[in-house]
Amino acid sequence: MSLARDIPLLRQVPLLGEFSDEQLRLLAFSAENVVANEGEVIFREGERSDASYVIVSGKVVLRGGEKGKEDLATVGPGTLLGEMALFIETTRPNTAVPLERTEMIRIRRALFKRMLQEYPDIAQAMHHGLAGRLKATTDQLVKVADTLDELNIVPLDGKRG
Repeated sequence: MSLARDIPLLRQVPLLGEFSDEQLRLLAFSAENVVANEGEVIFREGERSDASYVIVSGKVVLRGGEKGKEDLATVGPGTLLGEMALFIETTRPNTAVPLERTEMIRIRRALFKRMLQEYPDIAQAMHHGLAGRLKATTDQLVKVADTLDELNIVPLDGKRG
């Protein structure tokens, strides 16, 4: 893998949209390039997460659900797996398994936090973007709740808002 290929790919990742070319170069240079073959587990549901992965080539299936065997999504190049691991210590919500030979860029939380500390303008822009995404998600959930109320569907806990 090369910086010439990695930088344009990283630029496509929405979370990294505020990074300049030079900052993306530093990120790509400091991150780890990894390869996983078909069927190898990249990470398992419930494992502690300390890094995220940007898919460079290949396809990955995300599995979860009951017994962890339900295919939730199939993703490819330009996808950031495990975004929240860049910000907080958490556990993996699903299992990621390549469907074919897959090249990835592994970004450790420590590296990402160091980038945000060195470039506070990026951190501020990222905060604004994430807050906007959260608001949009919340607005959509309110619409779902309103629709369920209109249909007189009672939540599983039996309580109404």
